[in-house]
Amino acid sequence: MANNGVALLLVDVLDAFFAPGRPAYYPESVNALDPIKALLTRAREQDRMVVHCVERHRPGLADFEHKKIPVHCEIGDDQSPYVAGFEPVDRPRELEVAKRRYSSFFGTDLDMTLREQGVDTVVVGGVKTNVCVRATIQDAFANGYEILLAREATNSNRPHLAEASLEDIDRYFGSVVSVEQALERL
Repeated sequence: MANNGVALLLVDVLDAFFAPGRPAYYPESVNALDPIKALLTRAREQDRMVVHCVERHRPGLADFEHKKIPVHCEIGDDQSPYVAGFEPVDRPRELEVAKRRYSSFFGTDLDMTLREQGVDTVVVGGVKTNVCVRATIQDAFANGYEILLAREATNSNRPHLAEASLEDIDRYFGSVVSVEQALERL
């Protein structure tokens, strides 16, 4: 298999965070879309593995996450669709990993899937920096992956927490790089 070593993880590029009027929406989220699109385009051009890590909660069932935040991204609701143009395409190296917690690794088969494909490095983009992106990166680190977070391809409605998370990610878990540097690795 060509180009195994590097995969792109896109975290929660869903209407819930990017469409006005949704409970998790915040206006700055859209600033990450062009950089995320650049990463996605390059990954597809280079036949890299692309994993769309997205929240998928079960309708009508209690969910531990909802003790802290509003109900969102229930399967089939108006918040769970992908942002237009960011949907997975039909190719073997592009898939969706449904998650019910902040981390894309917790309770999913993401680690096993990446390892089976020979991936040792992940480039990450998505929202929110201080919640799902950070949790995913911490677990990627705990599982032994090299991590590159494209700074322009993430943000949060809590900028001070996003900045603190970027500092921690760069110091302890991986590398916070420019989108141009991330594109070079893809």
